[in-house]
Amino acid sequence: MDEVVNFPRLGAGHHILSGLESCCRIGVFRALQLGDMLCVVPALRALRQAAPDAHISLIGLPWAESFARRFHRYIDSFFSFPGYPGLPEHPVELSRIPGFMFVMQEQRFDVLLQLHGSGVLTNPLVASFGAARTAGFFTEGNFCPDARYFMPWEEKQHEIRRNLQLLSWLGLPAEDDELEFPLEEKDWRRLHECGEKLPPPGSYVCIHPGARMPSRRWPAERFAAVADRLRREGLAVVLTGAKEESELVQSVERAMHAKPINLCGRTDLGAFAALVAEARLVVCNDTGTSHIATAVKTPSVVISCGSDSRRWAPLDSRRHRTLAADVPCRPCMHQVCPIGHLCADQIDAEAVYREVCLVLSDNARTDLPAGPFTHISR
Repeated sequence: MDEVVNFPRLGAGHHILSGLESCCRIGVFRALQLGDMLCVVPALRALRQAAPDAHISLIGLPWAESFARRFHRYIDSFFSFPGYPGLPEHPVELSRIPGFMFVMQEQRFDVLLQLHGSGVLTNPLVASFGAARTAGFFTEGNFCPDARYFMPWEEKQHEIRRNLQLLSWLGLPAEDDELEFPLEEKDWRRLHECGEKLPPPGSYVCIHPGARMPSRRWPAERFAAVADRLRREGLAVVLTGAKEESELVQSVERAMHAKPINLCGRTDLGAFAALVAEARLVVCNDTGTSHIATAVKTPSVVISCGSDSRRWAPLDSRRHRTLAADVPCRPCMHQVCPIGHLCADQIDAEAVYREVCLVLSDNARTDLPAGPFTHISR
């Protein structure tokens, strides 16, 4: 994923900010989950650099209010999206839609960026927000609100670079594709208060077997096999996951011969990111955790089951290795695979462990502090 990408000529479309006041109001619509939101951070950063005095609002899923607070350098305000018929990311709250639409139109956005996706369903929605200028992506044969500011959707493009290319096309310099995840002192403190004595920085591996969609999960017993081999190599193993994934994480723990540290459900997002930041390595599915590892620059091995690694794999293939089986049915959008989960079955524990060894040998963690929790003010 390290190939050179030629961005569109700056302003190849129409310059989206031309003629606007420096303190203009910009809305960004992206109502998606954690990994998707982290992938738009480079575009948000470029937008802020291009419009430092603008008021930038994020319109996203309810959970993303905390995301907006964490990225306050790029986001000034947040509006909770109540869902919309046909969009699968959030149950539709029909009673909230009229009020939400009124609030959107009341903002009188100078610019509204549709960074949610191809626009098949969302372009008619964002066009009704009443912004002076609306920009984003469109697909041939579907509604394009304004041909001056809408760019054709490329299905095979990497998600990070796609959004940067749109900004470049709109006249905004956007070439820095680094992810980031700002950590605060409270994140380190909450990690310290998780109830477990954690190993020193750089001496443990995070094993994260969960994913929102079951079709994206590599088998628990294979995670356990990799974890046991890492434990035999002298690295501590920390199992992680959301509270609702406790049964899955326990199945990994039961399948292991060695004793791991199980932190499933015991960290909030910030404390989890702090844990990942001081890990020697992360082994996970293609999920939000892989993007957190990328953002905090912790090496990772990502098993891509069912997802499109062309769109979602980490761009730095030296620090992050992605395994994906070459089966004709992937990528797919099945919650549960109906034909035997070939994309997961064809990746064995030995293959993952080989990639783990390559990542560990290529990426010495010389950036870690000397002891645990050194980021906490004493």
